[in-house]
Amino acid sequence: MGNVNTRALLAAAASLAGCTAGFRESGSQAAMRVSPRGEIDRSQAPTPRDDLLARAGDDMLVWLERDEAPFANDAIILERLALAVRIRHGRGQREIDNRRHLGVLTERNSSVEERLDAAGALGVVAARRYRIVAAPLFAVWEGRPSGPKDVIGTRFGPIHVVVVPEIFEPFRAAPGGIGIAASVHGLDRSFRSALVALRLCDRAREPMVVADDYGGLIDLLADADDDVQHGDADSLTLVAQQHPWALETVEALVTTQTVREAARELNIHHSTLQARCDTLRTGLGFDPLQGFGRTRLGTAFLMHRLSRSTVLDLPAPAAMTGVSRPAVVQEDWRG
Repeated sequence: MGNVNTRALLAAAASLAGCTAGFRESGSQAAMRVSPRGEIDRSQAPTPRDDLLARAGDDMLVWLERDEAPFANDAIILERLALAVRIRHGRGQREIDNRRHLGVLTERNSSVEERLDAAGALGVVAARRYRIVAAPLFAVWEGRPSGPKDVIGTRFGPIHVVVVPEIFEPFRAAPGGIGIAASVHGLDRSFRSALVALRLCDRAREPMVVADDYGGLIDLLADADDDVQHGDADSLTLVAQQHPWALETVEALVTTQTVREAARELNIHHSTLQARCDTLRTGLGFDPLQGFGRTRLGTAFLMHRLSRSTVLDLPAPAAMTGVSRPAVVQEDWRG
């Protein structure tokens, strides 16, 4: 954790852009260039184009290599690549320490002593509670929070991570996930819950998710193995394939208190919703309105969403038509 190197960052950018990405420090003729396949490109490096170039601090450059005009997403890819490289190559000792110590705090297997040492070095007070904020490198921020930060490698790709107090100043990251509040001994759980919250984001309706909004379910999902089959989620998928109304109906049922309230939310008659509930009961094999049935329904619904999450996919160029600045993406996600 916390050990994404420059080659991995270039490989991610190259994969997203579909062309070779490069990096060079001033005073050095040596450049690292990585192809979209993640391989080092050892051919003669072309002179970086001004419109496909970004500075990563005073003495570092990153660029993309393509012959045609810049693509719509190139500017945002370069901006996030430059940010990640700047963090990775921070010149101050404090930045180097931050990377190491944040990795310790977000790692599940760190010892108590290691967590306390890392927290002390970062200025994270053991007697207080904090949250981990997780966002992809292409996220659009408003009021970026202060606090220890890093780019951490995960199974979903490089993720920008920030430690914020339990009660934090307003900000917005689209998309972004905010983890549960925890002491320094539980910040690995906060990190995992932040990743789940991030994957539950919906660009149009819910661009930033706070784990607290989903109660203990996110805590459970944070420790669940994504590769393990979940019978209730699989059954829900089958029901959704047969009935187009299924997912919106389930969402209304798990976010309201009563069937009548859910019917009003869906703007349908109570009897219609009751008929849908009967169909759900048959398809799922349990009563979604009784006892643990509601919890099983909520868990299946969230697992279904996680398994189909596309929030970490780079926004399609169509969302940025005619403009190449990140602000356009921000407006799109506001719906």
